[in-house]
Amino acid sequence: MKLSDLIREIQYSRLVLPKDEVEVLGVNIDSRIIKAGEMFIAIKGTQTDGHAYIPVAEEKGALAIVCENIPEKQNPNVAYIVVPDAQAVCGKLATTFYGNPSTRLKLVGVTGTNGKTTIATLLYELFRAMGHKCGLLSTVCNYVNGKAYPSTHTTPDAISLNRLLSMMVDEGCEYAFMEVSSHALAQERVGGLEFAGAIFTNLTRDHMDFHETMENYLKAKKSLFDNLPRSSFAITNLDDKNGPVMVQNCRGDVKNYSTRTLGDYKARIVETHLDGMILEFNNKEFSTMLTGRFNISNLLAIYGTAVELGKEPEEVLRVMSTLKPVSGRFETLRSAEGISAIVDYAHTPDALKNVLGTINEVLHGQGNIITVVGAGGNRDKGKRPMMAVEAVKGSSKVILTSDNPRNEEPQEIINDMLAGLNNEQKKSVISIVDRKEAIRTACALAQKGDVILVAGKGHEDYQEIKGVKHHFDDKEIIREIFNP
Repeated sequence: MKLSDLIREIQYSRLVLPKDEVEVLGVNIDSRIIKAGEMFIAIKGTQTDGHAYIPVAEEKGALAIVCENIPEKQNPNVAYIVVPDAQAVCGKLATTFYGNPSTRLKLVGVTGTNGKTTIATLLYELFRAMGHKCGLLSTVCNYVNGKAYPSTHTTPDAISLNRLLSMMVDEGCEYAFMEVSSHALAQERVGGLEFAGAIFTNLTRDHMDFHETMENYLKAKKSLFDNLPRSSFAITNLDDKNGPVMVQNCRGDVKNYSTRTLGDYKARIVETHLDGMILEFNNKEFSTMLTGRFNISNLLAIYGTAVELGKEPEEVLRVMSTLKPVSGRFETLRSAEGISAIVDYAHTPDALKNVLGTINEVLHGQGNIITVVGAGGNRDKGKRPMMAVEAVKGSSKVILTSDNPRNEEPQEIINDMLAGLNNEQKKSVISIVDRKEAIRTACALAQKGDVILVAGKGHEDYQEIKGVKHHFDDKEIIREIFNP
């Protein structure tokens, strides 16, 4: 693509061109993998400043540099485009280079603290089951019409994102469903994308290490709805106090869902079990393999989205009844001795409260709950004591252990969690740093009819210790213990 065509949609304060027209073969933000003929966008990140790598990019053959500060030493064969904010223009450059792929399919974004993965993944599964070619961008894995591509972030960087969307268009995908993280919104990774619809799930404490305040966290989420076009729809959760706030400035067609009050999409519980529920949505009954009130909200969002996308309600419910839980989201395993283990990604106080509330509701006091839980290292420390409190409130016994300690000392993380408990609460808590040993201990303590909740990692198949990822899968460990 000609450089003049690529930069026509962005504002720049200075443009330095070589003698010949520049043909850009690609766009990149990573100097380690840049190729000859590509454009390098120097972004000032939270850890490193891309401007420091401009010489590396030039050495590897970059023919165009987008930067906020032009280098003192300039290459006469390289174009320099000086912009006020490289991060802000990155998304627009990526969408232009890849031919605006989001306008050639129906892209639906899902944002909120909890529920994003379940909603986006099950929407993808639902529409595929209804005969459509679809794409998925999620925490667990990215899919282009059934073909998997590894996921490293909840929402990829702007260039990777548009590349994947372009691949979906090339494969004939009609729909794409996407988790939109608060980090991605704050860093404008979705800049330039056109959404056909957006869903808000809930807002509870998380990522304070990045956003610093709940107000900043809310503003990041809200920006998705503020920027929706008039042709779009927005579906918000009335059961969350922030639900109406999210859509205050939304230009799209606003709908809502609720499990507690009247909404455009509402639900009633008929029956609930550990491995499924019978529900009534807008006076239509159906069964599901998902469990828990939080999953009723997720299912309502899925149902409402499908209807807003033009699907018949009865057909949506019929296909929804065939959908299985997403990997690591309230996933149940059972032993021959009648012990149940639930693996869940719950890694916030509210998510832990919801999962434990669901288990207690199903058990009706018949059986104990043993919870194995930790907290991630190098992340929001403020939620650690809060998570310990929720674990103790909802469990008979709690085993505090390692999650992904990253570069922190595991015992120090556990100590931060213990700090939230009083002496009486600590009586039901034991600490075991080794996560495998913690799970083994929980299984040894459990008796017939008890439930073990292993929380925090869900689908993850690794544990990050001292910056190194080691293979570790909660489900594998439990299966080894249940089936020796």
